[in-house]
Amino acid sequence: MSAVASALTSRLSAASTAAFGIDLDPELRSATKPEFGHYQSNLALRLANQLGLPPREVAARLVAALELDDLCEPPAIAGPGFINLTVRSTVLAAAINDRPAFAPRGERVVVDYSQPNVAKQMHVGHLRSTVIGDSVCNVLQYVGYQVIRQNHVGDWGTQYGMMIEQLLEEGLDADTLDLQGLQELYERSRRHFDSDGDFADLSRLRVVALQTGDPATRANWQHMVDVSLADFEQVYARLGSALTRDDVVGESAYNDDLPVIVAELEQDGLLTESDGASCAFLPGYVGRDGQPLPVIVRKSDGGFGYSATDLAAIRHRVKNLHAQRIVYVVDHRQALHFDMIFTLARAAGWLPPTTTAEHVSFGTVLGPGGKPFKTRAGGTVKLTTLLDEAVERADALLDDRTGIDRAATAVAVGIGAVKYADLSSDRDNDYVFDLDRMVAMTGNTGPYLQYAHARLTRLLSNAGETPGAVTLLDHPIEQRLALLLTGFDDTVAQVAETLQPHRLCTYLYELAAALSVFYEQCPVLKSEGETRASRIALCAATRQVLQDGLGLLGIAAPDAM
Repeated sequence: MSAVASALTSRLSAASTAAFGIDLDPELRSATKPEFGHYQSNLALRLANQLGLPPREVAARLVAALELDDLCEPPAIAGPGFINLTVRSTVLAAAINDRPAFAPRGERVVVDYSQPNVAKQMHVGHLRSTVIGDSVCNVLQYVGYQVIRQNHVGDWGTQYGMMIEQLLEEGLDADTLDLQGLQELYERSRRHFDSDGDFADLSRLRVVALQTGDPATRANWQHMVDVSLADFEQVYARLGSALTRDDVVGESAYNDDLPVIVAELEQDGLLTESDGASCAFLPGYVGRDGQPLPVIVRKSDGGFGYSATDLAAIRHRVKNLHAQRIVYVVDHRQALHFDMIFTLARAAGWLPPTTTAEHVSFGTVLGPGGKPFKTRAGGTVKLTTLLDEAVERADALLDDRTGIDRAATAVAVGIGAVKYADLSSDRDNDYVFDLDRMVAMTGNTGPYLQYAHARLTRLLSNAGETPGAVTLLDHPIEQRLALLLTGFDDTVAQVAETLQPHRLCTYLYELAAALSVFYEQCPVLKSEGETRASRIALCAATRQVLQDGLGLLGIAAPDAM
């Protein structure tokens, strides 16, 4: 809660202890109507049930014990015994004028997100991980964490053996293939692998050559990686993502650690041989048939699965990166996998009690019919295609706008619309990808918030003066807007704790909606004297919070739309 609400909660709890010897959470809530003040508590009603006294009598004794003169107007008792509190305007103004920054926490958090595969174009499934991951990183940095971004790119394993073998069989030069060519090569090699046992055997031998460092095999593989990473960087730049090539730590980076992982698990007695594979059977994990579920660390052919790689990544992040919190932004289908990996890593001692590990899961992007989002031909939709369409829709939205950099604004609005639509829904839920709704200028959308910011920028420019401090908050709508502003840092802190960016989206939308009412009922430039100066300052504070909030979501805040 905000600093103001936190202070009120402490005072109410102290009054409960002083009057009745009972320390009870007052469950302070924002009032639903202006006539009820700013906050409301049902503390008296809950105490009355315990004490067997009339609720209004309990409320009266609580009010008598309250010490709130420095924070609130005199409390009011309403209905059966609700306590209504109205924060003093001077307190609200002071809270707006003095926004202390979060202090450094001294804790290091590693955030693993995006995770595209080499030789494949990024698709809509990567949108969610990238957008959510960026927002989570931004928020964690804002509240004082030291954040290390990790892009666990898929660049190792059987598929690269079969692609290189297909390349050699066709007599192709890897240097001539771009990412589209590599994806087509993958599709051909996949069909060949599935239909030809001899080719499958050769592909597996090629994986061994890759893992043992055969120069020609490694050279072909390295070209695939370089082409893919260059393409990924372009997509991240379009998205406004903070991810760079320096953040890429692919599966291949842990190759030398995999035998060590197996050896340490064997030494600790955590592995069991099952059909030639080395597996960990953890207590409590069973399938639908009631049989124990294995974590396959080494396959029967001697190769290592992605479970081994994930274990090596945890070990590295704790031992070498000194992570005290590890966050994985991966879709909900991997929930059981990560639960088992975290459990095994703790059993092995690689994930100590002092380090938390969290799976930030997310749902599926659906098409307009509520089915998985596919192309008309049934294929996966490329992320660049979606972004192109979003920018085109945004550009059309700006047809009648003048005095703006239309191309740059279309990019900011289109990309922002896509990102906001993703972040504004609870990440655990599926959501429908609907560009018409995303780019709408009304409702809970990115363009609505961006326009609120641009409108404030224009107002402040027209004011022709440097904003000062908020000094007057006489109108109830001014107070409503001010009260919302005091809750920004609390909302960001909640997102850092829960890793749910939609909470910040909801807050920003409520702020923008309150700003719209403020425009209607509280003239700014036509006001005079101290009222005008204070309202200009209130607008400046609101603009800053909208800009900061959109920035934390990874969304641009244009100065003009």
